[in-house]
Amino acid sequence: VLDIGHDAGALIVYTVADMHGLGVELSPAQDDRRRAHKDVLERSINGRPAFTAVFDGLLAGSYTLWVNDEPRARRVLIKGAEIAELDWTTSTVAR
Repeated sequence: VLDIGHDAGALIVYTVADMHGLGVELSPAQDDRRRAHKDVLERSINGRPAFTAVFDGLLAGSYTLWVNDEPRARRVLIKGAEIAELDWTTSTVAR
């Protein structure tokens, strides 16, 4: 169950298995220093392993995703009462 509502949304980042356990951070676009942290965890989707970082309870707005203290995606749009998704399953991230 994700914490979403009228003015709060969520973000699911799908990653490659190599990112399992890696920390991903999320900050409001206007404040790179204010970051929330989530680890990439192994979950099951339709009986298959999936490696994801899940951020919920996010106020609607634009965000930046960080990996290893480097901006990985900017202008990630979060809308209230919606779940945004990013697919990083075809890319690699240095640990």
